[in-house]
Amino acid sequence: MADWSNQLMALTVVAYLAAMVCYAAEYAFGDRSHIGRAAARPARQLVGAGAPAEPPADDAAAEAAPRRDRGVLFGLIGVGLNWLAFALHLGTTVTRGLAADRMPWGNMYEFILAVTLVGSAVWLGVLTRKPAIRHLGLFATLALVVLLGAAGLIAYTPVGPLVPALNSYWYIVHVSTIILSSGIFLIGAVPAAMFLIKTGHDQGKRRFPYPLGAKVPAAAALERLTFRLHAFAFPLFTFGALIAGPLWAEASWGRYWGWDPKEVWAFISWVVYAAYLHARATPSVKRTTATWIALVGFATMLMNLFGVNLFFEGLHSYANAG
Repeated sequence: MADWSNQLMALTVVAYLAAMVCYAAEYAFGDRSHIGRAAARPARQLVGAGAPAEPPADDAAAEAAPRRDRGVLFGLIGVGLNWLAFALHLGTTVTRGLAADRMPWGNMYEFILAVTLVGSAVWLGVLTRKPAIRHLGLFATLALVVLLGAAGLIAYTPVGPLVPALNSYWYIVHVSTIILSSGIFLIGAVPAAMFLIKTGHDQGKRRFPYPLGAKVPAAAALERLTFRLHAFAFPLFTFGALIAGPLWAEASWGRYWGWDPKEVWAFISWVVYAAYLHARATPSVKRTTATWIALVGFATMLMNLFGVNLFFEGLHSYANAG
């Protein structure tokens, strides 16, 4: 099973890369696709789903119709490959758990595998509900590929049993909620970054990366999606980091909180995300300012995942062990 998991992991990354290429093709030709036209169309023209499609204005537009279809086809293929990648990703995680005879999140490699699986599921769920955001697929799959690549190159650990400190029912409760919230925060960072890029593009900024904002959905829609994902993930993260985690620490080490490096950075992440939600609910705070705070929160999550695990010693150092 361990070999199957490793082989499926390689196929998973290839499938996500293929999906990313197809998303990129549609993004590049997005002005010729129905998604690109919807993103560029004034808001007043979007009211009423039954509004008739505008006919081509001239012969040149009529000749571009096959190219529009080709752009849509790339996007649809990308979605199909995205679903295939998710299925392979799920198979990778399940076979890893079967090989280890436990829940597959006992070390840093498995944790990244599980977080990205949740992130992929969240992205596909959002895409199913809001097909018009398909251009974000390029950036969502890019994030998944980068993290999975880091997992394979930096954090890979052979299958092994849990260390004694993790052998508790709190292992399932605490880690699973952190994985769920982290996966949602991961996908929430995508529309957050694109909202800032889109806003800069709308303000006339043309240096990189602002041209990327030309073909993504409206800034308001991106900002709303960012808020909804973060508002959903924050209570899960609060329970996992500040309730289940300390309870497990008391059961294992005889104290609720010890300012271990991972505990410190988890608390920093919680404070930053709480600040984002507070700023988002405060009318006097600009939406761009609040969104920057959300991205700082995700940066602290990455610091906790990579920086703390790789460069700090503490009671959570077994995160790199099999």
